[in-house]
Amino acid sequence: MKSIMVEQLVREFSLEVLAGENELNRSITRLRTHRPGLEFIGYFDFFPMERVQILGQKEITYLHQLSDSERQLRIGNVVNYHPPCFIVTAGQGGLTYLKQYCTKEKIPLLRTKESTTDFIAKMDAYLTKSLAPEMALHGVCLNVFGIGILLRGESGVGKSETAHTLIGRGHRLVADDIVVLKKLSHKTILGTHDENNKEFLALRSVGLLNVVRVYGRKSFQEETRIALDIELTRWKENALNNELELETRFTDYMGVPIPHIQIQLQPGRDVAGLIEAAANNWYLKQQGYSAAEDFMNRIENDNGNNR
Repeated sequence: MKSIMVEQLVREFSLEVLAGENELNRSITRLRTHRPGLEFIGYFDFFPMERVQILGQKEITYLHQLSDSERQLRIGNVVNYHPPCFIVTAGQGGLTYLKQYCTKEKIPLLRTKESTTDFIAKMDAYLTKSLAPEMALHGVCLNVFGIGILLRGESGVGKSETAHTLIGRGHRLVADDIVVLKKLSHKTILGTHDENNKEFLALRSVGLLNVVRVYGRKSFQEETRIALDIELTRWKENALNNELELETRFTDYMGVPIPHIQIQLQPGRDVAGLIEAAANNWYLKQQGYSAAEDFMNRIENDNGNNR
């Protein structure tokens, strides 16, 4: 199971550490945050204790209004479950009692100035990406016309060279050689780099290029949602290369089906142009238009008129 440490949240969101500064190595394994409202009134049947606990204005205002003895009981009941950390939002103060309990139980107590709603949205998005199931594969990841493309093929087939041509046409590199895929949901695969290959493109006979240094910041982006899986293959003389495929093929990545296209290579073919065409065609299909279906309908209508 993937995990991150509380310390990473502190760095990522510039959180103020109010207690538990020596406990920031506690692990977080759950994707979403939780606001312990029901738990403060004594209902624990479905308490997700492994989640980051967010204390917004509702929770803190409620605790402020309790008597000392009642407050100790309510906080003690929640703290005894030892969640990874508590984060107080909106820069709220008057937290002496929370500090005491978190210090005693060795639980980090953190604070942000951001509003509860905005912070939860950002934190949930960060946790989803950080803890998402992932896999690495050999290929190139690009963003073409705003559409995420995974470019695959055997070693030496020309993936990086094709990517270089696309970058020269104004498209963006995400990752070369090693592509990290993250499953954000049952419909969404995110493509990114592995940090080591960030901004680098390897070209045979040329060497490594830092695309940002060579082509500027617009030539690179950190991540993209994968919409197309394109495989580059060697040209096969006897293969049928002009078929009209009405049924989309898919490649499965961690249970998420991604539309698959195969492009055969031959000297003189504008492979980058074909990838641009595939990206545009995919976009039109998302809008409900299929050129193949349109063509077949014309043929059927023409045959019907000639009977």
